[in-house]
Amino acid sequence: MAAWPGVEQRKDFGRQLAGWRAATGMTQAQLAKRTCYSRSPLANAEIGRDMSIRGFWRDADDMVGANSALLAAFDQVTALVRDFQEQQASARDRERRQRAGRLIAATVQTQPSAPAEPKRCQCEAVVVGRWTGREVRALREALRMTVHDFAQRLGASDAAVSGWEHRRTPTPPKMAAQAALDQTLALADTDTKARFLLILNIPDQHA
Repeated sequence: MAAWPGVEQRKDFGRQLAGWRAATGMTQAQLAKRTCYSRSPLANAEIGRDMSIRGFWRDADDMVGANSALLAAFDQVTALVRDFQEQQASARDRERRQRAGRLIAATVQTQPSAPAEPKRCQCEAVVVGRWTGREVRALREALRMTVHDFAQRLGASDAAVSGWEHRRTPTPPKMAAQAALDQTLALADTDTKARFLLILNIPDQHA
């Protein structure tokens, strides 16, 4: 793991603080009192230990007349630490994704082969040349819809849908209704289209 950044920089601007303080003739106790901090945190700051309160460095900068040099050094180290933390977080996230990918790959490799499924149709371009009651019923059942819900989808009446599907005297859908059925089939998902074709291949028990 990469070393924590900013250690030497903190020591360096801690020494700067000590130098500026000494140049003013103030003791640690005197500067601590003027910045409203105790002497112990000030002593830690001067030897490079963590003193991560920006207000302290702003006040100390003013007290020793550093003309924002100490505050700028603090901001620089803070930015360095923040960038390091972001890089570490990104690296951990990347490692988690890689572990997850390896786990998925290992799981797939160790799973027993599934029984071969019947070859599924290429259902992206299923079309109907002429809609009859059989195709209408197959589409409705593939969509898992009642007559009422299916009629609502098409903008037709329940009686119209029932008439199209009637097993003895079916009423062919008009051209506008056929266009609506075409669009409904075209917008259906792949599983619905597959069910539609499977249902059509089942012998018609409603004939």
